[in-house]
Amino acid sequence: MEFQKDNTFFTGRLKSMGFALKGAIKLITTEHSVMVQFSLAIALVFAGFYFNITASEWMFQTLAIGLVLSIEGLNTAVEKIADFIHPEYHEKIGFIKDIAAGAVFFAAMTAIAIGLLIYIPKFL
Repeated sequence: MEFQKDNTFFTGRLKSMGFALKGAIKLITTEHSVMVQFSLAIALVFAGFYFNITASEWMFQTLAIGLVLSIEGLNTAVEKIADFIHPEYHEKIGFIKDIAAGAVFFAAMTAIAIGLLIYIPKFL
């Protein structure tokens, strides 16, 4: 089956959104780290409603969740491409994968800081 680009604006955007949704579902259903992060995101949404967080707290929380899930998706893509190109262990591929994982670490630490800033006062 040959790929044919859809040059019409509306149907082309709909197809692009369909591919993006398909990718997001694959990410959530196949990657264990994303499953955990997505579950935490759902728990934080419930916590936000329970603690009645402010609109600005919702914005920061939503941004933090989106940041972590997005960077994790990019990290997964880098790992899959690296494994496809060089399936055996290679020092340079390992270095690249470590850097991508480091980006996830920074995003996760930022999200944890935001979560603590939002929720610690609710418990005090």
